[in-house]
Amino acid sequence: MTELPEPLVENTQRNEDAKTNALIAYMLMVLGMFTGVFWIIGAVWAMVKKEDAVNTPYYDHYSNIVKTFWWGFFWTILGIALWVFFIGIIIMFIAWVWAIYRIIKGLARLTSNKSFKD
Repeated sequence: MTELPEPLVENTQRNEDAKTNALIAYMLMVLGMFTGVFWIIGAVWAMVKKEDAVNTPYYDHYSNIVKTFWWGFFWTILGIALWVFFIGIIIMFIAWVWAIYRIIKGLARLTSNKSFKD
């Protein structure tokens, strides 16, 4: 996490905005699990809004969303490349389950007002 001089302040409008934007990104990622395009939109939303969440309890959620996107993207491409060898199907299934886990864990922690890494 980036160290900045501004202290962590609880219950501000900035915190609420950071939480709302993280929730939007997570919801887009959930939709993207079934449609694909919203997966990209959710990740881009998180990338754009990440700097607005610096020094809030929700900053780690943005990192989680971006990491989940890139790792999911990597494993999906690898799975497509190996599809003809049947192992690609297994890789894509495992990547899908892993992404669901990361998103559900993030949503549970976000709605409990906790950072992702507590």
